[in-house]
Amino acid sequence: MTTIGTPGTAGATRVLLLGAGELGKEVALELQRLGVEVVAVDRYAGAPAMQVAHRARVVDMLDPVALRAVLDEERPDVVVPEIEAIATAVLAEVEAAGVRVVPTARATRLTMDREGIRRLAAETLGLPTSPYRFVDSPEGLADAVAALGLPCVVKPVMSSSGKGQSVVRTPDDLAGAWEAAQSGGRAGAGGGAAVRVIVEGFVEFDSEITLLTVRHAGGTSFCDPVGHVQVDGDYRESWQPAALPAAALAEAQRVAVAVTDALGGWGLFGVELFVVGERVLFSEVSPRPHDTGLVTLVSQDLSEFALHARAVLGLPAGEVLRLGAGDGQGAAASCAVLAEGHGVPRFEGVDAALAVRTAQVRLFGKPVVAGHRRVAVTLARGADVDEARARAREAAARLVVHLDPA
Repeated sequence: MTTIGTPGTAGATRVLLLGAGELGKEVALELQRLGVEVVAVDRYAGAPAMQVAHRARVVDMLDPVALRAVLDEERPDVVVPEIEAIATAVLAEVEAAGVRVVPTARATRLTMDREGIRRLAAETLGLPTSPYRFVDSPEGLADAVAALGLPCVVKPVMSSSGKGQSVVRTPDDLAGAWEAAQSGGRAGAGGGAAVRVIVEGFVEFDSEITLLTVRHAGGTSFCDPVGHVQVDGDYRESWQPAALPAAALAEAQRVAVAVTDALGGWGLFGVELFVVGERVLFSEVSPRPHDTGLVTLVSQDLSEFALHARAVLGLPAGEVLRLGAGDGQGAAASCAVLAEGHGVPRFEGVDAALAVRTAQVRLFGKPVVAGHRRVAVTLARGADVDEARARAREAAARLVVHLDPA
């Protein structure tokens, strides 16, 4: 029987979020609805989840000494990684001492490294994937491209939100792809070591989906497939449900179960898949709520964040119900709102965006933009996916983001 204490008391159930962005903010809110004391940690002050947590800590999570000091001071019952850039050896240490790491320290280590998760899926589990090579040099990149053919996709093995990713279409693109990977990825070793790269053969897929998969006390559950559009490896739009042939859906669930069972632990996983007819190819998996799953804020009675909160606390996920199905608005969509430049976001046109039928808006509260950053999302329902997407896009188009001096 699961027991939850009262925040601010000696018996509090304390969850520490490693990463306090917009996804972590929604997780923090759901945990607080269940009476959990939430500590939000990130590398900068004022991150979105910090604005709603009981306490906030600023620390470089790649610094093992600094990270361990925060964990020792806060003494959480559960540690929930919300980003990839974490000193995972520290997570293994605290897990061995009896702290629950979500989903597990091993899963966090494997999934922050594209090489680890790809080798697990393709070589250990025998799941179908795109053809691939791992390389450490421009010469190795050229050899991999020669073996896989053009076009192909080049990604750092350790990066997030599409950073460092590019498509090589001609031999003239090789040098730029290597430089992009080096600048956008994280090296596995210090001292100026090259960023390791995965080169993937191009897949002509019918659709690209995220299958949100929940491992919880009651078993494994699935949300309806989420379709999405990415630009340079970063999410722009998503919708639910994504139409799949029955055989492809069954295969997607088989692949998701195989990967998440191998990773173990409790929590929500965003399993990214390519669908080609009735075939399904594994792409990547995130052991946490997925940005494409923002659509579940309006598509389901339990969002991906609510499901994650339940699962990490050792609770059953329950039955997930699709909203709007009874009133002819059973499809939903989300559209990312981006800002480019430098400054503090200020939003104009929120009233106009909310005037779009069924539309909702989430302003993330990011304290500053430096370059290119997702700052909000619009959400909408519709009679079908096309209508929902059109409404979400229209709401996004009505928002104007100004960047004031910091």
